[in-house]
Amino acid sequence: MRPMLRNSLAGSLLFLGLSVPILAQGPAPFPRPAQPGGRRAQPPVATQQPSVATPQRPPAAPGAPASGATAAPEREPTEATLGTSIYPSAQYLQSYDAGRGQRYYLYGSDADFLQVVAFYRTALKQKGELIFDEPPVQMFELGRFREDTMAFAPSVTVKDYTWGGSQGYLNPKRGGTPERFRTIIQIVPSPPGTPKAP
Repeated sequence: MRPMLRNSLAGSLLFLGLSVPILAQGPAPFPRPAQPGGRRAQPPVATQQPSVATPQRPPAAPGAPASGATAAPEREPTEATLGTSIYPSAQYLQSYDAGRGQRYYLYGSDADFLQVVAFYRTALKQKGELIFDEPPVQMFELGRFREDTMAFAPSVTVKDYTWGGSQGYLNPKRGGTPERFRTIIQIVPSPPGTPKAP
């Protein structure tokens, strides 16, 4: 085999080997963390519902039971814990580790995307920003982003899961009602002591 062809084939196999683990990763939360220079990355276009990532628990506090011990079920956060209102009738789904000591909380709603957006415009007294047109994603800031201490900007993000004829976000609770949610709400609370957004 010629050296040039052999090197080309080896390079192609190396690229394929490196890209397979990247393609197999679970979905990232929306929106993505800020990029250097203070700009937020745009969420990826998704026409199908992503697979549900396995929730991660925060590290155990000193004196907590060992990792093999039975842990108490995760408690649903309150509006006081989140620092914002929860859409009426929205169902708490799960929280996930966002990194840098932050968590993000997912809620599902059978309400229309525009109804949920209107609720948060009134509750937060701000217009928010339509950060993605297709599928529609609206973001409301809850506090200032601190690049040195935060992975995500404190925010409420609302996403339409019925866009493009989709049936909605599958309820992760087996046998839960509704079977699918029309709208998903992601809340990233402000860490304690963080100034609120103007």
